[in-house]
Amino acid sequence: QVQLVESGGGSVHPGGSMRLSCSASDVSLNDYAVAWFRQTPGKEREGVSCISPVSSGQTYYAEPVKGRFTISRDNAKNAVILQMNDLSPEDAAIYSCEADQRKFTCTYYTLTTPDYFNLKGRGTQVSVTS
Repeated sequence: QVQLVESGGGSVHPGGSMRLSCSASDVSLNDYAVAWFRQTPGKEREGVSCISPVSSGQTYYAEPVKGRFTISRDNAKNAVILQMNDLSPEDAAIYSCEADQRKFTCTYYTLTTPDYFNLKGRGTQVSVTS
């Protein structure tokens, strides 16, 4: 079974940057739409960003992260990268990636529809503290 593994979490000061990676075993993520989500205790899960398969070439960002976060692919590592800049305490959460080979677009609907993706990672903790 295909597994998604997130890495790169940790702790950073406000205004700092962090780079998260979502990698997969046995398949090429280039053929998958991949999205990042985040969740904090007591809050609903929030869609952060999405990148469509390489054949489609789309990216989408939730409003709270536009201009600060960048999603991209690292083909050499078969990974999808979430570069997060100018982090604030409101960005602290468990970040997880999800993917689906049957999805070809990234839109608001992609990030807000429950169970839209069939592959899910376990998540990595991001802390933003002074």
